[in-house]
Amino acid sequence: MTVPHPFIPRKRRFIPIPQMGFSSNPITTTAALFIALSLLSVRTNAYIRSLEDEGFISMSLSSKGLGFVKDLLVQGALSFMTPLDLQPIEKTVKIPLVGRVDIALSDITVYRVGVGSSYVSSGENGVVIVASGGTANLTMNWKYSYDTWLFPISDKGAASVQVEGMLMELTLGLKSQDGSLNLPLLEWGCHVKDVFVKLDGGATWFYQGLLDAFKEEIASAVENSVSNRMREGILNINALLQSFPKEIPVDNVAALNITFVKDPVSSNSSIDFEINGLFTARDNIIVSNNFHNEHQAPVSCSAPAKMIGISLDENVFNSATSVYYADSMNWIVDKMPDQSLLNTEGWKYIIPQLYNQYPDYDMNLNISVSSQPILKIADDKINTTVYSDMIIGVLDASEVIQVSSISLIINATGSVQISRNNLTGSFGLSGFTMSLKWSNIGDFDMHQVQAAVSTVIDTVFLPYLNFQLANGFPLPVFPGFTLENAEVISRNSQVLVCSDVVSTEKYI
Repeated sequence: MTVPHPFIPRKRRFIPIPQMGFSSNPITTTAALFIALSLLSVRTNAYIRSLEDEGFISMSLSSKGLGFVKDLLVQGALSFMTPLDLQPIEKTVKIPLVGRVDIALSDITVYRVGVGSSYVSSGENGVVIVASGGTANLTMNWKYSYDTWLFPISDKGAASVQVEGMLMELTLGLKSQDGSLNLPLLEWGCHVKDVFVKLDGGATWFYQGLLDAFKEEIASAVENSVSNRMREGILNINALLQSFPKEIPVDNVAALNITFVKDPVSSNSSIDFEINGLFTARDNIIVSNNFHNEHQAPVSCSAPAKMIGISLDENVFNSATSVYYADSMNWIVDKMPDQSLLNTEGWKYIIPQLYNQYPDYDMNLNISVSSQPILKIADDKINTTVYSDMIIGVLDASEVIQVSSISLIINATGSVQISRNNLTGSFGLSGFTMSLKWSNIGDFDMHQVQAAVSTVIDTVFLPYLNFQLANGFPLPVFPGFTLENAEVISRNSQVLVCSDVVSTEKYI
């Protein structure tokens, strides 16, 4: 027998969060990870330091992206809600023709929660998530007893309960706390409209008596328990955000500092964040800290709308060259496609005195960058000038005899691409100039050397550089998620990545 109780308006329980610890029972990994993904909560022990209020990477979470976060949160919350044990309920009620009856409900467990629809909105006061048309399924045990003039009567059994018309709502703030994101829970609550009970066993009069006596208590117990579980989930997300490692390693030399530098800004169409975004040295390497954001006009993602937009100021890239230059930009070339250029025989008609003094000697080229390369981002391209020295060495047994040094000024133009979650790039030669820096074999005609040096740049220097750039550096996207249908725009001293995001792993 199933008997509904009529809808009775009840004041929603939306209350400020108390000062208390968080539960060790975490909300689903999916929601927490995408919060970390979307909101970039990372900090580092930086040797490159910017002003505390300057951000060099900014991110905009669009309405589409916010909807994706909402879906993950709702999905995770539903999983986190169950099983949910409610406190036993006991009550003495007066039933016509029966008298006073002691009724107890025990082992009350919510084993399933569903949602009909949900929506999310953002604004100056934060983010509001509402799930409506919710249902909850419960099991419980019941028993009753009462006295008659002859003897006491009691009975017990089980019951199933269905709660309908649930409305769950929470409002989250957005704050930067010690370089990480904090989501203060401003308001939250659950409201129940209808309760349906199906009893297994019991006298006929007990159905209506149970409903009349306990419909409010069951509804209130569900509301309070669901509200508390919502609070626990947000507290756990905040604890998880605070506990994440505070840097993204790039390699054994550099890491990406993505510390929050100010509170996120929420509007009715997006949520915007600013993080430090500069490269840092992973070892105790002292590097330049002269980076200041000129606050160029922002570059916007074009239609159709993407979930996220990540804007990188050109100082992000220049902080990378600063770190790698401080570590060392130097390599020895002892193999190349045209191996004849690594023997003095190949230089016989280019630098005759080299061959005359060292006939048929193997050689190497010691190339080192002499100053930090500076990148300039223009429309759909990146320009850079690399100042370097190339020392020609002759191999004499185990000794390298340095015979001359050539100064090079290499102009290169490149572009930026996306490979999964990495920002990659490549450069091509625009032109170069060179001059003789010093020589132990006398002066020689630099025009004769130009073709050989051009071959070295085209077949060794740039391929090596592009090989390194092909690995790229990671954008702040958390493991388990990847960018999809990403678009890259280079303009106005910025690189903008507009992308959707998809989950690549299944979390439970």
